[in-house]
Parts: sequence; C-alpha cells; structure tokens
Amino acid sequence: MGTQRAAVRPSAPHLIFALLAFLGGPVLAADLPPPPPPPVVAPIAGPSGWTFNFVPYGWLTSMRGTQTVRGRSVKVDASFIDIVEKSDTLVALMGDFEARFGRFALLADLVWSKVGFDGGAVRSRSLAPGISGTVGASLGLDVEMAILEAGVAYEIARSGPLAVDVLGGLRYWYQEADVSLSLAAGIDVADLEVVGFRGFARSGSVDWLDPMIGARVRYAVLPGHNLFLRGDIGGFGAGSEFSWQAIAGYSFDFATYQGVTFSGVVGYRALYVDYAQGEGRRRYEFDMLQHGPVLGLSARF
Repeated sequence: MGTQRAAVRPSAPHLIFALLAFLGGPVLAADLPPPPPPPVVAPIAGPSGWTFNFVPYGWLTSMRGTQTVRGRSVKVDASFIDIVEKSDTLVALMGDFEARFGRFALLADLVWSKVGFDGGAVRSRSLAPGISGTVGASLGLDVEMAILEAGVAYEIARSGPLAVDVLGGLRYWYQEADVSLSLAAGIDVADLEVVGFRGFARSGSVDWLDPMIGARVRYAVLPGHNLFLRGDIGGFGAGSEFSWQAIAGYSFDFATYQGVTFSGVVGYRALYVDYAQGEGRRRYEFDMLQHGPVLGLSARF
C-alpha cells in the first residue's frame, strides 16, 4: 500500500496571525497621528527691479544766436560770465530724472530759466521796422524759458562695461521774450509799447513741441565711476525747423545713506534750436545755441 500524506490545515490562530501580519503595517500607520506640516516661511520681498536716479543740476549757459520779437531782431552773443555780470535777472531751475527696469528706461528733464541782457550782450541785427526818429544804441532782451523733455530709452547692446541705448521722445518749449529799445522824443513807434523813454516789443506766450530721436553710450570706468555721451536730433518741421543736442559727462559715487547712493556729476551740454512763426510784425524767431558746463548731484535708489 502506498503511503498517504495527510493534508495539513492551518488552524484559526495561524490564519489570524497571518492576516495581522499582512494588514498590521498599514493599519498601525493609519492609527498614528499625521506628521506636523513644514513651517510656513513668509516670502522675503526682493527688489522690484526698478532703479531711480534724480539729478538736480546747474547749467552754466552761454547763448549765441538770434532772437526776434514782433519783427524786431537782436543778435545775442553772451558767455555765462557776461550773463551773470550784465543780466538784470538770473533765475534757473534744472533737474533730470531716470527710472530704469532692466534694459528699459523712462527719461525726463526740466530746464526753467529767466535771464536778462543789457548793453554789450545784445546788438541790433534788424533795427525795429516802422520806427522813425532817433533810436539810442542801448538794447535789452529778457527771456523766460522752459524746456521739458520726456522720453524712453532701450539698451540695444552691452559688452562688458560698455552699454548703448537708443532713445526717443518729445521736447516741449515755452518762452516769453521782451526786446527793449532806447527811444528819443519825436518818434513814431508803430506797435511798440512805450514806457518812459524805452520801447518794448513783447512776444507774449510762445510754445511748441518737438519730436526727437537719439542714442546714448554709457561706460563704467570703475565701480561707481561712469562716463556717458548722448546725442539727439529733433524738430523735423513738426515744431521747430530743426534742433540738436549733445551731452558728455562723468559721474562718481561718493556716499551711501539708507539705501540711497549719492554721486557727483560734471559734464558739458549744448542745445540748439531753430524755431520761427509768423511774418512781418507778427514774426517770432528763436535761432539759438545754448551751451556750457553742467554741475550736478545725483541721488540713486
């Protein structure tokens, strides 16, 4: 007879033990309290990416050209020293502002001045038409002027410390000018306003708007020391017949206080415009080159 192997049946305790071994891990893990969440850390506010640069400055301006008011023209050739010594009035307010984000920048510049010239600073170019009688040699010119620039710049190239921007925008001009002539008795002064023994040709308010395009080169000589060169042209007959500007300068950091970096700025600026309107006694013309050193203080943040 062959030997028969008896079937071994697992007992109930064995089945219970195997089931607990299979399910025990997940069951016990589910019974444990969940791990604490990671601590919440408030995000640290980084820089916005914008930088701002404000430069109040003085422009020691010399002027050379022609000013025509109501058809009366005078030739101006005055250095800054002449203007200081001979001017009845010398008031100025000037400032430049730039906001930069990466390659993109917003630009603004304001020049407001009120100057007066007497005697040798001006001379007759076209003696006032319509005046009969004796006119003395003494001439005078008073000019109140505001120049406001607004535009955008974009960095098109960079190589190490050298960067090149293209720029475009608008230049707004506002002027009021008075030409005065010394007069004698027995004259016919046409439309001149006579006060005492002086006749005045007053322009009233004159303003115009010039489009402009240009370029700028920036070069970092050393950390905190920068050279810059800018040139632009404008007018194109839309406002003035033509205008151009050239600026060269150097800035150097000298102090930092509460996140603001202060720099000195020195340079030279030349601005020319040829504007005219009207004919005859209604003619107004400003054909003038203004140029001179620039001294400023920059605050960058």
